[in-house]
Amino acid sequence: METTQKKHLGRNISRIREMKGMKQETLAEILGISQQKMSVIENTEELDDAKLNEIAKALKVPANAIKEYSDEKMLNIINSTITDSPIYNNFCNFNPLDKLVEAYDENKKLYERLLQAEKDKTTYLEQLLKK
Repeated sequence: METTQKKHLGRNISRIREMKGMKQETLAEILGISQQKMSVIENTEELDDAKLNEIAKALKVPANAIKEYSDEKMLNIINSTITDSPIYNNFCNFNPLDKLVEAYDENKKLYERLLQAEKDKTTYLEQLLKK
């Protein structure tokens, strides 16, 4: 027999608000209500869709994120982001400054060869004119 645990929307709002670093008072201000009213909302298990959408908009998250929020899902997302992200597994094994110096030296050598080729061409053309 399966039992589904009912979501506590007020608690989900509180958790998302805290994750965003927003104070209860700030969210209440955005919604145009008192901090006490916001506290009551966060202690309410169910909310009507209109109020939920208004709060979701103030938090800048989809209403579905509030409905489906769970601490376990968030921990899984955070853990997979930290362990699976190529950003954290990608270590730079060279000094970028060394690469910049190498590129500069290469450009310098190319410029010197180009300059020598132009000098050779000028010398050749001068010889042709003398004949």
